[in-house]
Amino acid sequence: MGRRYDTISFLSDYGTDDEFVGVVKSVIRDLAPHATVIDLTHGIKPFDVRAGSLALARSISYVASGVIVAVVDPGVGTARRAIAVEVADGEGVLVGPDNGVLAPAVAMAGGAGRAVSLTNLEYQLEAPGTTFDGRDVFAPAAAHLCNGVDLYDLGEPVDADVLFPGLVPLPQIDDSTVIAQALWTDRFGNVQLNVGPDDLPATFGDVVGLRISAPADASGGTSRVATRASSFAAVGAGAVALVVDANGMLAIVMNQRSAAEELGVDDGDQVVISPLDDDAAGGDVVAPVSVDLTRR
Repeated sequence: MGRRYDTISFLSDYGTDDEFVGVVKSVIRDLAPHATVIDLTHGIKPFDVRAGSLALARSISYVASGVIVAVVDPGVGTARRAIAVEVADGEGVLVGPDNGVLAPAVAMAGGAGRAVSLTNLEYQLEAPGTTFDGRDVFAPAAAHLCNGVDLYDLGEPVDADVLFPGLVPLPQIDDSTVIAQALWTDRFGNVQLNVGPDDLPATFGDVVGLRISAPADASGGTSRVATRASSFAAVGAGAVALVVDANGMLAIVMNQRSAAEELGVDDGDQVVISPLDDDAAGGDVVAPVSVDLTRR
């Protein structure tokens, strides 16, 4: 027997219009009635493995000890593996497709311990088709782990070092520019970047230029001025700011307005941050305002 768990945290791109989420949770309830299922989100854009992996990575430090099921799986029914990976000396087990959706969270949790390919049919449901592994493979695996089934009973051990990597871009940083990427836009229109506050050189100061462009945009993009602010409320009306968000990353924000909508930023767009100069001040600019830059 392995370690028993009481909590399953569940993330997917299933949405809530169909029965998929309810069926997965019902399978878990039937097999492990003592387990509590926490819905992290089911609003990941369909098929967007990158968005699912980022959401899971943002969440992993705060989820309860137990099993985490992440299903964003455009390759369901193909040769891609279904896996379960231990992290934090067994405090958690991540279950999902081996397509990169788990990898950033595994890294955030300190790296992989034991890992298996979920090949043991004894711990799966008999499936009428191959398109719903959330129900037929991942939910039973999570439930059986909660019941104390050892990880190695679920399938064949695999080398954790050869799991499919995540697709999280790294910024390019030098003394004159930081080339960042828009990672994620929340429902308020705040745009998280793949840079932290310490990634900006001290020489940049508290007012910087932003140049935002889509990958295929040959026009040079949109230029704005942004202040460094400590909170949303510290940003003046109509101004753009960089705020350290709840995950410790820099986000482009506006006060009670959608920065993504106002600036036309989409996930994946390039954002070049530079010290404020004549070039950065060109284009569509909102003048900076004085704000309280005191860090909390």
